[in-house]
Parts: sequence; structure tokens; C-alpha cells
Amino acid sequence: MSDANAERRFQGVGVSPGIARGTIFVHRPDDEEPPVRRLVATEVPGEIARFETALIQTRHQILEMQQRIAESIGAKDAGIFDAHLLVVEDRTLIDEVIRVLQREKLNVEHVFQEVSGRYAKTLAAIDDPYLRERAVDIHDVARRVIHNLLGKEGCALNSIQTPHLLVAHNLTPSDTAQLNRSLVLAFATDVGSKTSHTAIMARSLNIPAIVGLHDASDQLATGDHALLDGYNGLLIINPSDQTLWEYGELEVKKTEVEQRLTRLRDTESTTLDGRHVVLSANIELPEDVEQVKECGAEGVGLYRTEFFYLSKAELPDEQMQTEAYRKVAEALTPQPVIIRTLDLGGDKFMSALNLPEELNPFLGWRAIRFCLARTDIFKIQLRAILRASAVGNVKMMYPMISGIDELRKANAILEECRAELRAESVPFDENMEVGAMIEVPSAAIAADLLAKEVKFFSIGTNDLIQYSIAVDRLNEHIAHLYEPTHPSIVRLLKMTIDAAHANGLWAGVCGEMASDIALTPLLLGLGVDELSAGAALVPRVKRAVQALDFSACQRLVEDIRHLDSASAILEKCEAVARSHYGELF
Repeated sequence: MSDANAERRFQGVGVSPGIARGTIFVHRPDDEEPPVRRLVATEVPGEIARFETALIQTRHQILEMQQRIAESIGAKDAGIFDAHLLVVEDRTLIDEVIRVLQREKLNVEHVFQEVSGRYAKTLAAIDDPYLRERAVDIHDVARRVIHNLLGKEGCALNSIQTPHLLVAHNLTPSDTAQLNRSLVLAFATDVGSKTSHTAIMARSLNIPAIVGLHDASDQLATGDHALLDGYNGLLIINPSDQTLWEYGELEVKKTEVEQRLTRLRDTESTTLDGRHVVLSANIELPEDVEQVKECGAEGVGLYRTEFFYLSKAELPDEQMQTEAYRKVAEALTPQPVIIRTLDLGGDKFMSALNLPEELNPFLGWRAIRFCLARTDIFKIQLRAILRASAVGNVKMMYPMISGIDELRKANAILEECRAELRAESVPFDENMEVGAMIEVPSAAIAADLLAKEVKFFSIGTNDLIQYSIAVDRLNEHIAHLYEPTHPSIVRLLKMTIDAAHANGLWAGVCGEMASDIALTPLLLGLGVDELSAGAALVPRVKRAVQALDFSACQRLVEDIRHLDSASAILEKCEAVARSHYGELF
């Protein structure tokens, strides 16, 4: 008897939860060598012109993708393509291609592939995570430029017309942006990590996904029947009746849990022993307000404003911003809306500003540093936020504050804006609360000083962890070191929350820790007053809060006080979480 239809299992790493079943489509990119053609001298100018046209076309395509991603899943994910724009505008690379073309008199497709390939190979060999990421970006952009030179459409992943599980050796950001979200049931790749661009996009798209399957794409064929388990990182080919029954039972339980979570919408996020924790949602666009209402959040804990600035040819004016902020404030009043001022830089750039490329942008000219240097841009946003405060419960916070001087300078500029609006008889809330984001270790350590100058703290755990442990979480070589339960992180959180409470302030968490239900007992035990998560995750966090005893969470913090490893602390946290709401896992 043939075992061609026997069940086979491929183990990878689950990076986006969910279960999907269907037919596999194996994506093999059309990356064959471009033809080599020798030129006569008179053809060289025409080849250079073709090259420049292809670069312009490629830049336009990248901007279109970036805009589409920003509008559908948010500016944070669209920021992935900023590095692609830097590649297509890299004069060093472009000039080298033209020099080689003029010297060797070969067609530009061949020359560009050779030169860009050399650049990518050199960068990939350098022991620097930022530069290695650039190698991946160069390959992705080079493929697109060559397709444009050859007049090819490329492998249009969005042209597949039937539902499928997508399997590939790798999916570049460009590939992922092309996916037809209504037909891609899940995807799996041979390479990648939990913090790769592919994984980040999968979670944002809410598509089950697995990475790290090694050579699965070579062993599988389009048309194979499969089941993908994004929770446990399993890709099961030809699942047996027993396997299908087991996963069917899991799906039934999952559906029941989701239905129970839906019924929590109008309930309070209060612990069993009566401690209320404000549960807010993170948004990027005015249109996200409906999701905030549907999920049962108590307002917006983080309104990211970078969308107005990314991939725009011109700076957004005061009126445009005022209308956007006002729309959210009016829709949610009397619930609060906390607007974060501009957080450009690091992984987010704006094409209209032509910001300089920085070797280490996360430690560079970004967020409040950028705003204090470009007060013209900063004041337009501050005035818009103040004007919106006249019609709703608007609060505002500054990102990446590292010390008291920055905070005082920002507040001084805010006071200038207040004075201007008063002189113009423009209404605004004179008592609008202003807070600071705690994302830099120096801010956490000096939280008692900062507390004298603000009304609240909001802890951005993503950057706080990254800066404290010196880990680029997008670098798959060291991503395992990104540990939210590292003892130093727990201490910084406690230091910040205690400083807030000692000065009569409230303290919230708006980073990914806020939505991780394994860590909800830890955050509650540390005394957090507010949690702000993605709208889709709010019901899960609410269920976690409602199932917990605040006193048990405080005991947890006491129990972990002397533990010396992130894994030991995480184990204790998960034990409490699973004992109170195991069905969510």
C-alpha cells in the first residue's frame, strides 16, 4: 500500500496564532537570471534612461504598497517599506550601476543584478544587524527593479483566485503586501523568526503563520492538502481523520471562547476582589473608532499619529490634523483619547522631509528629539491637539522622553501654543492632561523627577525592553534575548509605577506587554492603572482581568521578587494566568 497519502508533519515556529485547513500553493519567485546583451556606444544613454524610468516606477510601486498597508493595517507596519525607499534612492548604488554600464557596455538588467548582488552580499557578511537587514531590502527592491526593466509583472501573489495555504522559502515585505487577504488562509516559510517582517505582518493581518520550516517548500507541491497550526508551529500534510477530529474539537472550543468574549463587551474590567483597571485600545486612524466601540474598550490609550506623515508628498496642515483628532474625540466622548505626539524616526520615516539616513536610527534623531528640533512641525500638531480637546476628553503624551530637560522644553512649546490660541480666541481645554511615555531606561530611573512635570505615565514596553537589554527585536539572531520578564524590566516597571503613585499620578502600559495575557497578573500585581491593547485583543485582556484576584497578583510580585531569570519569572506568571483563565491559551 502506498504511503503517498500518509500524514506528514513539519515542525516550525508559530508566529501568528490560528488554525487553517486547505490546499497548499507553493510560491517559487520568478528570479531567473536576466539575459546578457552587449551594447554599442550609442545604446548606452538609452539604457541609462531605461534604468532611471525603472527606478521611478519602482519607487511609485513601493509608495503605493506603503500607502495600502498603512490604510489597511497601520502606519507601524507600513514603516517596513521606508528602508526599501532608501535603497531605490541610494545614489552610491545607482552611480555604481551607471559606471559599470558605461565601462562594460552590457544591458542594464544584467549590470544592476550584478552590482546590487555584490552590495547585498557584502552587507550580509557584516557583523551588524542593521546592515544585514539592508541586504534583505536590497534583494527585494532589486527583484522589483529587474522585473520593471524586463516589463514583467512579477509573481503576482494576489492573482491566485482560490483559497489556499501559502508556502514559500521566504516572503519579502513586498510579497506579503501583495497577499489577497480574503483568499490566503495561512502561510508558512522555511526561514524567519518571531520578530521577522513576515511574522509582524502576519500578526497584523490576523493570518495564522509558521516560520522556520527549513526545506518544507522543496518537499511540498501545489495542491497538497494540509492543516496549519499557528499556535504550535505545525504544518500537517494529508491530516488523518483522527488529526482532523482533534483539531475540530479545538475549533469548537475556540469558537465557544470567542462567543463568551463577545458577551463581555459591556462589562467592566474589574478583578474578582474589586480593583478596576482601565482597559483602552490602540489606534492609528480615525476609522479605527468603530473597532474601539465594538471591543468594549474604555477609550483610546494610544492614538499613533505617524500615519499623517508617512509617504506623504506634503506635510499635513493644522486643519487636517484637527479634524482627524476631533472626529475620534467626538465619537468616543466622554471616554478619553490619549494622542501621542509625532514619533517619526527609528523605524518610521517621512518621504516629504528627506530625513538623513542614520546608521543606528533607534538611537538617533527621532520622536521628541526630532520635534524639539523642528518646532515648526511640532507646533502645528500641538495646536491641532489642543483644538480637538475642546470637543472631547483629549489627553496628550510625548514619546521617548529621556530626561527632565526634554520634558520642560516640550511643555514650554505647548504653553506657547496655548498662548497663541488664547490670543486668537480659539477654544481648547485649559486642563487637558499631558503625560510622558516611559520608553527609555533613563526615564524609568528618573520617573520620580518626571512625575513633578506631568499628569500621567504611559509605559511603552516595546522600546523600554529593546533599549534596556540592547536587543533589536527585528534581528532574528538575537531576538531570543528580547525578554519582557527580564528582572531588570520588572524592576523598571515597578520603579515607574511606584513613582507615579507616590506623586498622585496614574500609570498605564501601551506596549505589547499590555495585550499579553500571560503577563496580565504581573502588570496588575505591579499596580498598573491602565492597559491599552490592540482592539482585537481587548476582550481577551478583559476576561483575564475579570478572572484574577488583585491580591493573588500582588502575591505573585512578592514571589518573583528574588528570582534571577526571565524564564523563571515567566513560568510563575503563566502558572497564575493558566490557573485563572486557561481556556484563553
